[in-house]
Amino acid sequence: MAAIYQAVYRRASSLFCRFHSTYVKKMRYLNELKEDDGFCRQAQTSGTFYLFHNLSPFLQKVGKKYLLPQLSAAGALEKSVIESELQGSFTDLRKALFVVDVKDSPLLASAQALLRWHESHQYCSKTGQPTQKNIAGSKRVCHASGITYYPQMSPVVITLVSDGSRCLLTRQPSFPQGMYTALSGFCDLGESVEEALRREVAEEVGLEVQSFRYSASQHWPFPSSCLMIACHALVGGKQTEISMNSLELEEARWFGLEEVLEGLKRDHTSSKQDDGSFLPWFPPKQAIAHKLINEWVKQQTSRPT
Repeated sequence: MAAIYQAVYRRASSLFCRFHSTYVKKMRYLNELKEDDGFCRQAQTSGTFYLFHNLSPFLQKVGKKYLLPQLSAAGALEKSVIESELQGSFTDLRKALFVVDVKDSPLLASAQALLRWHESHQYCSKTGQPTQKNIAGSKRVCHASGITYYPQMSPVVITLVSDGSRCLLTRQPSFPQGMYTALSGFCDLGESVEEALRREVAEEVGLEVQSFRYSASQHWPFPSSCLMIACHALVGGKQTEISMNSLELEEARWFGLEEVLEGLKRDHTSSKQDDGSFLPWFPPKQAIAHKLINEWVKQQTSRPT
């Protein structure tokens, strides 16, 4: 049986050629695509698409680079036929985000998150009746109840903890071998970002946050569609003994500046040693944890000696 290939409308400059091109006009254009089915159908005739199969995006390898082909149409063809004709492969998104250009990774993450949301919201939670999506895929409607469902993101705090001269990095059993990252956790219902941050640090490593500051945010599609809210947190110099929650973490430890600098030079392919063990390495540039670690390094290296 022919496999069904899902195409995601590409929100890129090719869609905006009619406007030469202010931010406001672009945003209004995108909003019109989401709200007006007729306008969206018209735009689809000249737009370009990314291909997904079972939530995995299609990549082409050209030399040492991995590219996302922008196609003008998508059909119900066998997976092997598409991979052969386009000389590429459908790749798990976790791997794809590590190898594509930084500018493409947010589009891939958003596209998969939207496809995943549609896959899990095909029925109304009140009536059990099928829901119908609009042309743009920006919402689903249950015509039996009149309820309109919109895609949502779950807020997650990701926190780089420091004691002033060291930063705390952790790993879970599911991580690639050798990879460490900042602490993270979902915000509980009714909880503020500040409360979630302090609670997660206390729960997972047994430390009490004295102060913190916001850094940035990022959409992240794992394990579902998440809004990563990135912060730096400071703990007291006399209260730095880690009490790790082994149900959540495999390891948590302090890293000095030199060890962090060395870890930033490695990736998953260069961390393995001859004896089979792995040196520490950190998430790639596409992940907001990488930004937090780099910011901490810049803060340490800019201090007067």
